[in-house]
Amino acid sequence: MYHEIKDLPQEEQAEQIARALVSVKSVNGTSGEVAIAEKLEAILRSFPYFQEHPDQVWTQELKDDPLDRKNVFALLESEESKGRTVIYHGHMDTVGIDDFGALEEHALDPDFLLEYFKNFDKDSDVQKDAASGDWLFGRGMLDMKSGDAVHLANLLYYSEHRNLLKGSLLVMFNPVEENDHEGVMEAADELIRLKHEKHLDYRLAINADFVSPLYKGDPTRYVYTGSAGKLLGCFYIRGRETHVGETLAGVDPTLIASRLNNALNNQMDCAEQIPGEVVLPPSCLYLRDRKAFYNVQTAGATYLYFNYFLYERSPKAALRQLKETAEKACVDLKYFLEEQYAVFAENGRLKGNAPDWSVEVTTYSEFAEKLRSAGINVDQVTEKTVQENRNEDFRQTSFKIIEALEAEAGDKKPKVIVFFAPPYCPHNFLRKEVAEEQRCDALIDRILTKAEKATGEPFAKKRFFPYLADSSYLAMSETADETEEIIENFPGWGRTYSIPLEKIRELNIPVLDMGVYGKRAHTWMERVYKPYSYGVLPGLIREMTEGILTPGE
Repeated sequence: MYHEIKDLPQEEQAEQIARALVSVKSVNGTSGEVAIAEKLEAILRSFPYFQEHPDQVWTQELKDDPLDRKNVFALLESEESKGRTVIYHGHMDTVGIDDFGALEEHALDPDFLLEYFKNFDKDSDVQKDAASGDWLFGRGMLDMKSGDAVHLANLLYYSEHRNLLKGSLLVMFNPVEENDHEGVMEAADELIRLKHEKHLDYRLAINADFVSPLYKGDPTRYVYTGSAGKLLGCFYIRGRETHVGETLAGVDPTLIASRLNNALNNQMDCAEQIPGEVVLPPSCLYLRDRKAFYNVQTAGATYLYFNYFLYERSPKAALRQLKETAEKACVDLKYFLEEQYAVFAENGRLKGNAPDWSVEVTTYSEFAEKLRSAGINVDQVTEKTVQENRNEDFRQTSFKIIEALEAEAGDKKPKVIVFFAPPYCPHNFLRKEVAEEQRCDALIDRILTKAEKATGEPFAKKRFFPYLADSSYLAMSETADETEEIIENFPGWGRTYSIPLEKIRELNIPVLDMGVYGKRAHTWMERVYKPYSYGVLPGLIREMTEGILTPGE
């Protein structure tokens, strides 16, 4: 690759690398993630510095991974101090290409898509962008192979200008970002190894994951000084089955799920209130009853879970909100059914006592403790369930653990159990009480002010990257007590899923997202804006790198 780009201006180098990366189909969960790792490694090894220092490029295979996916690393050591280190990191996987429909075979062909969208009159915005010649299209062009290309172009630059670095530069590319973040989590081991063996002092990690307009017509280029966290807030809802001919005698779990969905889904009242930040409400990702086929019996149980962002809110507060919402939903349903039954009974001239529609609401930790008190071996039941469902989706296994425990206890009374399931992304932000982090914050302010004057483009700094990112696993704001609250309410933690909490705390690297700019990520209209992404952004990242690595800057 080096010989193809060595005589090009850096802006064109970044574009050519991005095109080369996009040409490799690397959909999450496929062998393409291995192919893109090999492509990245080959590009790195083509650089003259790494031809002379081949041991400074290496890979780390993910443990027990059925696809043999791997992290890719490159270390450029300064001619001066080697301890102070900045990390450039990005992910190499993409979402699928099914959304391209009839154009699927062209999903990785930027030139074809450019010509196609020039003539696409069903969306004036994408047609205008294509006609300008300033945008590149294709799956992964925005999320995030252009960001990876910027890191590679800057690494090449510094490998040829090592005198500008007052410390080391570590570049890291990770797979499995688009779902469970296993790549960056396993990279924690490697980062700790390098920290001790090479005495690296990690001062900052820069992610080049994409940024986009936050509203129609938004011209702002955003930089983010932290990462939003995420929990998957889950509800196991056990109802009371009944024949449809006696529908009011049962407790329909889909009615509870409907009320929970209305109460939480896209409800800004449930979101954190942080002025000036892009703060998102919960969103429903899964809602299914447990009926396997048609019959005239109401559902016995329903599974429901929500994407639940964390910014400043603690996991304990999140769990409390979810439980209180479930309690209100169940009380409201009880009153509703009492009213409906009264009308039904009067109309049918029925006598006798009405059914009981009470529903117990509990957290998983409360449920498990109650079973332990009754002599049930919760750990043994959990282990057996995990072994029986080794190829099952993490989230489904969590529900199956609860069902197995419920069966072991012989407890089928109506209930809602609130718990967490994978993935869990810690949240982090630059802390005011940490001098080095405040130095980083002040430096980015100066760089953005300078960039506005030089480019005429508007910039803004925000605290929380609005999408989920691997940066969540390089630092965390949650305390040990707060993460314990998560673990206690996470069925199968350590068996089906876990994250390296103590390793993340040991690293605790300040993170920034200085991303390429574009539109419509995860859609077939995905595109990156070349003048900023390849022309302006690399210089901003270099300024940040040199400022952080220069003592007293």
